[in-house]
Amino acid sequence: MKVWLTGPEDSVTTELAGRLAGCLTSSPDDAEVAVYRPRLNAGKPDLREAEEVFRQSSRVPRAVLVSSAAVHAPHHHNLGYVPESYRSQGSNPVAQAWSELEARFAARLPAAERIVLRPVTVPARDGSDPFSRLLSGRSAAVPPGFDPALQLLAPEDLAEAVACAVERGPGRPGVYHVAPRGAVPVRSALRLAGVRPFPLRWLDRSGMSAYLRHNWTVSGRKIETELGFVPRRTSAEAVLAAFGKGEAPVPEFDDFGLDAGYIAAYERTLFRFLHDFYWRIEYQGLEHVPRQGRAVLTGIHRGFMPWDGVMALVAIHRAAGRIPRFLIHPCLIKSPFLANYMTKLGGILACQENADWVLGNDELLGMFPEGIHGAFTPYRDAYKLGKFGRDEYVKMALRNRAPIVPFVTVGSAEIYPILGRLDWKWVKRATEWLYLPLCPNFPFPGLPLPSKWHTRFLEPMHIERRHEPEAADDPEVVRAISREVRARMQEAIDEMLARRKSIFRGSIFGGEEAGDTGRREEAA
Repeated sequence: MKVWLTGPEDSVTTELAGRLAGCLTSSPDDAEVAVYRPRLNAGKPDLREAEEVFRQSSRVPRAVLVSSAAVHAPHHHNLGYVPESYRSQGSNPVAQAWSELEARFAARLPAAERIVLRPVTVPARDGSDPFSRLLSGRSAAVPPGFDPALQLLAPEDLAEAVACAVERGPGRPGVYHVAPRGAVPVRSALRLAGVRPFPLRWLDRSGMSAYLRHNWTVSGRKIETELGFVPRRTSAEAVLAAFGKGEAPVPEFDDFGLDAGYIAAYERTLFRFLHDFYWRIEYQGLEHVPRQGRAVLTGIHRGFMPWDGVMALVAIHRAAGRIPRFLIHPCLIKSPFLANYMTKLGGILACQENADWVLGNDELLGMFPEGIHGAFTPYRDAYKLGKFGRDEYVKMALRNRAPIVPFVTVGSAEIYPILGRLDWKWVKRATEWLYLPLCPNFPFPGLPLPSKWHTRFLEPMHIERRHEPEAADDPEVVRAISREVRARMQEAIDEMLARRKSIFRGSIFGGEEAGDTGRREEAA
C-alpha cells in the first residue's frame, strides 16, 4: 500500500514517517492513501496549505486527515470524555478553524474514502502547538481559578493511530477521537514538565486560553472498538517522555480532577470549622453508607450554595473513609476559583455517562434529584420535597445494579433562607441561576447563617435485588421506586422537624455530635 504523507517538519511527523516506513511515496499520483497533518498557526490549522494538499490529493482513493480534538470548543457545559457526535456549546476561533478544516476536507475530496482522526494534544519539544510551547518553557501563565483535566497523547501513539487508520480503515470511514485513557490537570502537567505555573489573566484573541479554563476531554472508545487502537502511554507518561528529567515516578491522576490532598487540607481547616463548630452538624445512620462497592446517595439540597453536599462529603469521608462523587450543575464550574474548588472536591457534571463512570468504578454517586430547582426552593416550602425531575437517579441505580441510600438534612435551608426573588435577565445569563435570591443575611449577604444541622442517612433500598437492569427502561417501575424514595425522605424530614425545638441549637438524635462520632469511627 502506497502512502503519501504530508505534514510539518517536526518530531511528530518523523514518528509518523517511521511507523509508515516501507510504504511511503513522494508523489500523490502513486498513492493509494493520502495522510495529511496540517501546519499550525496559534493553534489553528493553515487552511491555505490545506487547500493545496486537498487539490493534490483529489485522485487518491483514500484519505486520512489528522485534525484535532480542539474542534470541541471548551465550555463549562462540556460533559467530559465526549463522543465524536458531540456538539459543543459556545464558539471559539480555534475550534471554528478546525471545524472548517474538516468541512473543506469533505468538500474537496468527495469521492475519496475519508477518515478524520482527532488526536488530543501531542506534546513535543519542537512542537509548534501552544501546549508544547507552554510545557517547554521555564514558567507559564495560566488563568487563575481554573485547573481542568487535560489529555496528552504520546507521538508514538499518534503514529500508531494513523497506521491503524491506514491499515485497518478500508470500509470504516468516519471520525475518530484519539485520546489516552485518563487525563492530568493542567497545572500538574506543567509541574511534571518542570514548568512553574503562575496565575495571570490576559487578553487572548486567539481563543487558546479557553482551553486552559474548561473541559474539552474526549472519549477514545470508538477507535478502540472499530480499529482496535489503544494508546500505550497515559497523559502523565506523555508529558514525562517529552519534557521530564530523569526517571521520575509517574503519578496517577483522577480522570475528572478529584484531589484527595486538596480535600484533606480543607478538612483540617475550613471544613472542620464549619462542620464541627459553625453548623455543629449531628447525624444518624452513617452505618448505612456502604464501606465498599457502589451506591447512589440521594439527598435534599437547600440554601442555593453547595454547602450541604460538601458537608455530606466530609461526614462520609470521616466515617467511611470514602469520597462520594456528586453530580453538579454546570453553573458551579463556570466561574474561576469555584470551578477549581468544585472539581477538586470530586464534582462532575450531571449526565448519565458520568454517573455510569462513577458507579462502574464501584464508587459512591451523590446527587440531588430535585436539581437546581431544589437549591432555589423558597423558605416557606424549604422542607417540602419538589419534583424529582425525570427520575434519572433511579435509572442510574437500576442500570448499574446499585442500591439507593437516601439522606436528608434539616438546618441547611436556614443558612440562606430565600424570602424573595429578583428576576433579572443579566443575573441569569451571568450565573445561570433561576433568579437572584433575596436572603436576610444582613449585614453580610454572602455569609451563611450559623444554623444547627441534622443529617440522617436512611436504610439502603436494594432495588438491584428486586429488579434487573432492564427495568430502567420501564417507566412504571422507575416511577414507583422514585415515589417510594421520595415518600421515605419526606417522612424522615417531617419527623426531624417535629423533634426540632430551635433552628440554632439543640439535638434531635439524642445529643451525639457528628464531629465526635466521626472521630470515634475513624479511630476505630
